[in-house]
Amino acid sequence: MPDPKNRSGQAGADTEPRAPETQPETGTETDADRRRRRAQFLRELGEAKALRDRVQPRRARAARMRQAMRMRTFRW
Repeated sequence: MPDPKNRSGQAGADTEPRAPETQPETGTETDADRRRRRAQFLRELGEAKALRDRVQPRRARAARMRQAMRMRTFRW
């Protein structure tokens, strides 16, 4: 009898283990797990920003100029 949940037509397609990132949250994560995932996210975010700056130099320069203007006009 075919598995009604398996619509791909392949037997045993959903027997592969899921990656840790795709598993549902169980509420038992430790602070170390959360910090590790946050550090990974921040690394990937930095890489994405660097890539965007390389492929869109005009927009990156304009963003730097706007940030510099904000910093110059900021009042303590």
